[in-house]
Amino acid sequence: MKFSSPNSAIENNSQGEYNKRMAKERFKITPAVYLILMKENKILLSRRYNTGFFDNHYSFPAGHLDGEETLKQAMVREAKEETGIVLDAADLELIHTLNRKIPGNERVDFFFTAEKWQGEPQIMELDKCDDLAWFELDNLPKNIIPYIKQAIDSFLNDINYSEQEGEEIIS
Repeated sequence: MKFSSPNSAIENNSQGEYNKRMAKERFKITPAVYLILMKENKILLSRRYNTGFFDNHYSFPAGHLDGEETLKQAMVREAKEETGIVLDAADLELIHTLNRKIPGNERVDFFFTAEKWQGEPQIMELDKCDDLAWFELDNLPKNIIPYIKQAIDSFLNDINYSEQEGEEIIS
């Protein structure tokens, strides 16, 4: 026996309207992961090269999610691809989230750290990176991507969430 509520017609209509709205293209946001490694009061930074996006500026080992992977899985994969180090997802700690509102391309950046890893970081993608080095926190290079600098400052001040709005400048 099937029971129906007095509101069945309304509920069915509401569901139909919901389905129509969901059939439209949903808002999309680009997620990315970044690795903040510290060693002896130094931070690991990589200089972008030949990418068309902030070339000659320092960033962290990073990348976008490929789909069908968690944030931590993406971070483990990107760390291996870019630096050759091996991370255990269980050792990753999310320490900062940055919501960047860029016209036509909004992003959420997830910054992870790990206290242990296997291997010594080295440049694995010679076509995208021309320097990978440990920098003293009180002597960082001047040419750090602005939102990366914001993340570093947030990390050092125990701020776990920040936002940024505006155009990005491609150098």
